[in-house]
Amino acid sequence: MTDSILSKAATMEIPINSNGDTRTAEEDSLEQIGGSLDEIVGKLPVAMDLQQVMVSGPNLNETSIVSGGYGGAAEGIIPTGSIKDIRSKSSGITPNQLAASRIANQPGHYQAPSMHHSNSNPSMISEEATRGVAVEKFDSVKKWSINTYKCTKQMFSERFGRGMKTVDLELEAQIDVLRDTKLKYECILRLARALTNHFYNMVQTQQALGDTFADLSQKSPELQDEFGYNAETQKLLCKNGETLLGAINFFVSSINTLVNKTMEDTLMTIKMYENARLEYDAYRTDLEELSTGPRDSATIMRIETAHQQYQIHKDKYERLRSDVSIKLKFLEENKVKVMHKQLLLFHNAISAYFAGNQQQLEETLRQFNVKLKPPGSDKPSWLEEQ
Repeated sequence: MTDSILSKAATMEIPINSNGDTRTAEEDSLEQIGGSLDEIVGKLPVAMDLQQVMVSGPNLNETSIVSGGYGGAAEGIIPTGSIKDIRSKSSGITPNQLAASRIANQPGHYQAPSMHHSNSNPSMISEEATRGVAVEKFDSVKKWSINTYKCTKQMFSERFGRGMKTVDLELEAQIDVLRDTKLKYECILRLARALTNHFYNMVQTQQALGDTFADLSQKSPELQDEFGYNAETQKLLCKNGETLLGAINFFVSSINTLVNKTMEDTLMTIKMYENARLEYDAYRTDLEELSTGPRDSATIMRIETAHQQYQIHKDKYERLRSDVSIKLKFLEENKVKVMHKQLLLFHNAISAYFAGNQQQLEETLRQFNVKLKPPGSDKPSWLEEQ
């Protein structure tokens, strides 16, 4: 019994590793460290300068940190170089890059100039371009604000009778006549369109009535002649009505072009002229106010700037006034020419239609080069009706 207990105690005092060896873990670790040191020493260059090693001294990067207490096992020693390698791996930096950074940080080491400034050139150029565009927009908004303020001030001064207004009596009278004429021609255009719609409905009614008379003339033998006469009369009126409708449509189209294109273009130029006149008076008033004030260096500079702006707007005003005069003259000539032709066409076509003179009606259309659409051209095809 005692022998068995002693054998068990002896067995417990002798540690056995995984290979069945009776050496302790401390001895294994010491042998491993010794073997690794022999390998490192064997790999060192044979011609290493001992004086250089002594001068350079120990490298602090290769010192060790003891994780355990004083006199702990060798397994608790962790090289600081391995910690930095672990940190470099976690941050995505390779050991080669880490070594290169160490060399670059040493004094006296030459480092090549970085090329990052070349990548910033396009961004700097785009930033400068953006800044230039912003400055231009700011200047344009500033000029527009100043111009709007001056023109608004001038307009209210004229409304309340405190401001002086430049007036060209002859030109203003022609402008008033044009606006009144445009209103009257718009009334003629509106009535002519109403006449076209009514007459078109009448022609359609006559055509339907003629078709009905023709159908009844075939189905009513006792009234065949009477229905036949009326059917032919309605068809003839329908044909002449389509001819007159073509003449009226041509008349409406010409009046519409004269009113909504020719006159409207001249009125747009007149509107530009009136705006230029308001700007000219605003800058003229500003120059007069500055000229009557005290004269110092700052005021003289402002007077010169105001005089330049005044001259610019004066030239613009005179140029637009000349344009308006020329356009009014050509508009009057064009209006007389167009209306002479259209009024003659309208009179001859209406007279020939209600007189029942079909030959004269067709001759009137040929005289004024009015081309009629073929019958049924306005109707949709059978495919479009489906």
